[in-house]
Amino acid sequence: VQLVESGGALVQPGGSLRLSCTASGFTISNYDMNWYRQAPGKERELVAVIIYPQRFTNYANSVKGRFTISGDIAKNLVYLQMINLKPEDTAGYYCHAPLLNAWGQGTQVTVSS
Repeated sequence: VQLVESGGALVQPGGSLRLSCTASGFTISNYDMNWYRQAPGKERELVAVIIYPQRFTNYANSVKGRFTISGDIAKNLVYLQMINLKPEDTAGYYCHAPLLNAWGQGTQVTVSS
């Protein structure tokens, strides 16, 4: 079981990014998938959840309306689309499959002018 995140970058406030989480060793449509983030000196925060097979989604209040979690079952990928980014979104972003206790290595998002 492996999760690999990509797509992190330096972006200006108000900008957009799409993070990807490539899953291997399991099929994402059989498991809930989460995105977490962790900023320096802060605890890891649950940002978004997608629950299969209903594709029910839920978000932290801090990102609601700006972030969207989705999955591409054919590619076994989970995405986190982020718009209207703010400096406080700066963090390492991690993909997580809770029932498998699997974590990716993270991808860095920095929002700064």
